[in-house]
Amino acid sequence: GEPLVSPKLEAFMTAVGQMGLEDISLTTNGQLLAKKLPLLVNAGIRRLNVSLDTLDANAFRSIARGGDLATVLNGMSEASAAGMKIKVNMVPLRGQNLDQVMPLLDYCLERGYELRFIELMRMGHLANDSNAFLQQFVSLQQLLSLIGERYEYLQADAPVDATAVRYEIPGQGYFGVIANESVPFCRTCSRLRLSSTGWLHGCLSSSNRHYIGDLLDKPRHQALPALQRLLVKALGDKQEVAFSGGATVMKIIGG
Repeated sequence: GEPLVSPKLEAFMTAVGQMGLEDISLTTNGQLLAKKLPLLVNAGIRRLNVSLDTLDANAFRSIARGGDLATVLNGMSEASAAGMKIKVNMVPLRGQNLDQVMPLLDYCLERGYELRFIELMRMGHLANDSNAFLQQFVSLQQLLSLIGERYEYLQADAPVDATAVRYEIPGQGYFGVIANESVPFCRTCSRLRLSSTGWLHGCLSSSNRHYIGDLLDKPRHQALPALQRLLVKALGDKQEVAFSGGATVMKIIGG
């Protein structure tokens, strides 16, 4: 869920910031971003992903089921001024926010944010309901066609294990599409997810999970080999070619 609401955030982020990690980022809905910004800066956060599906205040409250759009935009602005790189995550849906694709892209380009469009995934109630999925789904090609009416763009370089197809609008900025349906990336995906309750998830399309919480009670020489074996198992849960759908609800594992 939303990390900035946790009462344990300060202790957790302080500890993470002392681990000497090369890179730390955080995904948030932005509602508490301005308030928590000093803590995040001190903890070494340099990149933020902000979930934002519309620039229409009324539609925002409906899609996000509450909250205030202006608060989110202000938090992003303050974070950017503090030196953080901002990525905005948008899930375009037919009948809900397709009309916001261009306004949000324009907004991000003007401010140096990188917008990431995320194709709808066959998860939760959509895993076994193809009609509902297809009624809302917006593909990579549909997005590129829409964007191409206003901008010329070129495909940009991306790391081998990147989940997004990245594009450059020369002289203005970048955007990306996480096209899990149109351009599957399962074969190169290196992502693993660890829940706050100690469960390791190797793939959103698999119901498998692996408990590593009990390794905290083992001595280091026993815990590390056991952890390595579980990591290999989790990576083995990934799909061979493409995301095939899963009953897991995204909010359960936090994205």
